[in-house]
Amino acid sequence: MTGHPIRLLLADDHPVVRAGLRAVLETEPGIDVVAEAATAEAAVARAGQGDVDVVLMDLQFGRGMNGAEATALITARPGAPRVVVVTTYDTDADTLPAIEAGATGYLLKDAPPEDLAAAVRTAAEGRTTLAPSVADRLMNRLRTPGTALTRRETEVLALVAEGLSNHAVAGRLHLTEGTVKSHLARVYAKLGVDSRTSAVAAATGLGIIRR
Repeated sequence: MTGHPIRLLLADDHPVVRAGLRAVLETEPGIDVVAEAATAEAAVARAGQGDVDVVLMDLQFGRGMNGAEATALITARPGAPRVVVVTTYDTDADTLPAIEAGATGYLLKDAPPEDLAAAVRTAAEGRTTLAPSVADRLMNRLRTPGTALTRRETEVLALVAEGLSNHAVAGRLHLTEGTVKSHLARVYAKLGVDSRTSAVAAATGLGIIRR
């Protein structure tokens, strides 16, 4: 990455957030904001043009593709830019898909400006930066793998929390209804609960899914 400034793409559907990120990062030496994208689809297209080193990626874009899906498409290409997720969410339901999709970093939007700039530089060097709360949660998952929900179990429970039936969850995730029931049974066992309502309450309290 030597020889030119770190070329940055800001991907967020809120113009005020993009303007704030730009204001913070344009004053940093060695960082050049070269483009913005208001949708995940636009971020994928712009990142593929070959003149971006790091993408700051939001997770939620309203309609259409989400940030984790965009991250997977961006990082799958040869010579792809690094992706740093910048979001308000630090639950397992948010962090796991993004990290599995290939995000190099994961920061929360309340991070100090100096942390944001440091994360951009760290990502450009191919190294990882995680928000402290995210790092703690990942370490706890590694320490207690038997009790941690898998990504699929987390997805199922997040949809249950939205009020979807097993049948509807199966349709959304392209699973059989029996598979959904099996996932929920494992969730109940891991969380020490015996109902959907208790599972949602427990997982919310543990920061596995969003309130």
